[in-house]
Amino acid sequence: MIYHFKREPESGLIIVSIEVDSKFELKMVFDTGATNTTIDSNALYLLGYDLKDNIGTVEIETANGIIETEVFEIGRFSSLGFNKDNFQIQVYDFLAHGIFSDYNGLLGLDFLEGTNFCINTNENTITINR
Repeated sequence: MIYHFKREPESGLIIVSIEVDSKFELKMVFDTGATNTTIDSNALYLLGYDLKDNIGTVEIETANGIIETEVFEIGRFSSLGFNKDNFQIQVYDFLAHGIFSDYNGLLGLDFLEGTNFCINTNENTITINR
């Protein structure tokens, strides 16, 4: 399966579309350095999720140190041409921590667990084999 992506002109970031619960589309950065998928809590709230409904918390190490995130289970999380049901994501309040971004989070390597993938930056494609 081949997925075409856009790159942020100035930074070179890989931008992908994700869909939550088969009805909400968001833009996220595909981050091969991120172990887990993380979404901004403000975006999750706007999608209708109650932020009190987390299933736990976890500490993660970032480039800026260790932070605590909440964990949510998303009924259906889709990107790059396939779906993950009951997908656990990390949620972090970007705005409250001074993170201002045009994107709603990071698509991490956990989403591609169990696949082989190749990123072609010449053609702006990701080839995924399950």
